[in-house]
Amino acid sequence: MDPILFIVFLPLLAAIIGGLGNRMLGNTVVKSLTTGALFIACALSWKIFLGFLMHGAEPQVVPVLQWVQSGSLSFDWAFRVDTLTAVMLVVVTTVSALVHLYSWGYMAEDPDQPRFFAYLSLFTFAMLMLVTADNLVQMFFGWEGVGLASYLLIGFWFRKPSASAAAIKAFVVNRVGDLGFMLGIFGTFLVFNTVSIPEILVRAPAMAGSTIHFLGTQWDTMTILCILLFIGAMGKSAQLGLHTWLPDAMEGPTPVSALIHAATMVTAGVFMVCRLSPMFQTSPVAMDVVTYVGAATLFFAATIGTTQWDIKRVIAYSTCSQLGYMFVAAGVGAPGAAMFHLFTHAFFKALLFLGAGSVIHAMHHEQDMRYYGGLRKHIPLTYWAMMMGTLAITGVGIVDVAGFAGFYSKDSILEAAYASASQSGRFGFWMGITAALLTSFYSWRLVFLTFFGKPRWAQSEHIQHAVHDDHHGHDHAHAHGHGHDDGTAGYHPHESPLNMLIPLGVLSLGAVFAGMIFSHAFISDGAGEFWRGSIAFGEHLIHEMHAVPGWVKWAPFGVMITGLAVAIYGYVLNPGFPARFAAAIKPLYTFVYNKWFFDELYDRIFVRPAFWLGDKFWKLGDIGLIDRFGPNGSAWVVAQGSRFASKLQTGFLYSYALVMLVGLTAAITWVLVH
Repeated sequence: MDPILFIVFLPLLAAIIGGLGNRMLGNTVVKSLTTGALFIACALSWKIFLGFLMHGAEPQVVPVLQWVQSGSLSFDWAFRVDTLTAVMLVVVTTVSALVHLYSWGYMAEDPDQPRFFAYLSLFTFAMLMLVTADNLVQMFFGWEGVGLASYLLIGFWFRKPSASAAAIKAFVVNRVGDLGFMLGIFGTFLVFNTVSIPEILVRAPAMAGSTIHFLGTQWDTMTILCILLFIGAMGKSAQLGLHTWLPDAMEGPTPVSALIHAATMVTAGVFMVCRLSPMFQTSPVAMDVVTYVGAATLFFAATIGTTQWDIKRVIAYSTCSQLGYMFVAAGVGAPGAAMFHLFTHAFFKALLFLGAGSVIHAMHHEQDMRYYGGLRKHIPLTYWAMMMGTLAITGVGIVDVAGFAGFYSKDSILEAAYASASQSGRFGFWMGITAALLTSFYSWRLVFLTFFGKPRWAQSEHIQHAVHDDHHGHDHAHAHGHGHDDGTAGYHPHESPLNMLIPLGVLSLGAVFAGMIFSHAFISDGAGEFWRGSIAFGEHLIHEMHAVPGWVKWAPFGVMITGLAVAIYGYVLNPGFPARFAAAIKPLYTFVYNKWFFDELYDRIFVRPAFWLGDKFWKLGDIGLIDRFGPNGSAWVVAQGSRFASKLQTGFLYSYALVMLVGLTAAITWVLVH
């Protein structure tokens, strides 16, 4: 059997067995089954990827079965295995396997571990279906599958109201984007009379300049199709306007955050745009839309990251911002750079999330960084892992020498944006430079608040409760009753177990070396041979981005150093400065801290009117009309008839004789008349 069949179906098989077997099989059996399946899939994925990287393997399509045959609509269930697929297979299975292993420690005290691991494997299967799709319907199947699985995982702790609300929010917001995606698929089939991705991409250039009737107006065919498809990408990849679900997704367990934010759901939109890049490049307007939305998102999310106190929310907004970089690259015609950043981002973002989970694990589930401090002495391995992730995401490196993963991939996007020489590209470049400054600041702010300074644990209600009860809760954190002079109230954070530290170590290697090892394959002048037509690889733009002026190459380094310096001054040398600065610009700070009031705006525009309308339909429609004249009206008629009939049931013989006489008279009269 072809390895791709094992890669895709092993997680599904593990999810089915683990989910149905559940507590009957027990925690250890289900965890071993699901984790083992993912590590096998991971090993096979790396074999496929290295085949394309080192041996120039040829793309192939592996048929599974005939799926739909309805008139002119015909497609099979088949797996497309090319370079783009291979990259995504490595990203998805590697991060998912490590998250499975990490969850052995993080979820050790949870009573529903079999259900959790089954959901993780189901999520992975859905993402693998998406990235191996040979047609748009199969892609949509995986697309909706990750939406369902994300709902299950975000709301895993369903007894927690905020988790249930976050799961519903993620599901509803993604349905908005999915409507655009569905319309894009319908329109594409209408135009090309096929949903086969290879056929669509071959025929797309011939449709450039044609028009289509939509919403009562003539539109450029490829522009309208690409923008509709991109709306779907905006929902899945949390771009500005459809981003509000992503930070709230932090209500799920931390391993879920790492899986959603690093390798699966949020990268689906970027993957889809890159997969359909030959189609998008037939419409300059659609490309500009992708670039502008990505640029606005990366700046918007970076500003919010500078003000948040929840350690997971800071990293969540960082994800939103980094996805913006990827769309800028795709929008300016450099999908190779977009996929390169997706690849490196998976390692260092998963590392940051799992590192944050290790910190939360040590701090008795306290997530507010204001109650951290001085942790590098207590959890040194977690500290160094988080340092590797921070060095990668801030793009630390020396031009033309060496650097961490983000240095290669993020800088290549900025160079491509500048080299595109378009107005949207220059906008993306300057927004990207500004966001790089903010990224450096909020990333180092997180490190300094968490690992440096004096411990501030005594102010945390979580910690005080743990100390008071001597409770060893979900994260195994030990609380000792004797006091200390450092204000820690006797609490001693301790390092995470080995099954949580091993994934951190592996991901740290990716954060350090993924950029320098794979940059040649992804974005060099000869990288077209690696991609082998799986994306619209622009050789000319790649050449131009390597020839940009020196200041363009050094600008990211300069803003990275500036952000680091500001963070050192504000959170190490002069800790009182941030509060004073925030007070001095209070209106702006309030605006940014409240996430630009998008949630409040949507609440007023959509949520409240929807509830008001629903209330009116319920009271006037359901109760006042349907119930009144439907079941309630029928019940009233039956009740009145029963009361009348009961009066006839007197129990006296002469009453019944009278009724019979009246009936007989009426019958004789009827016969005589007719």
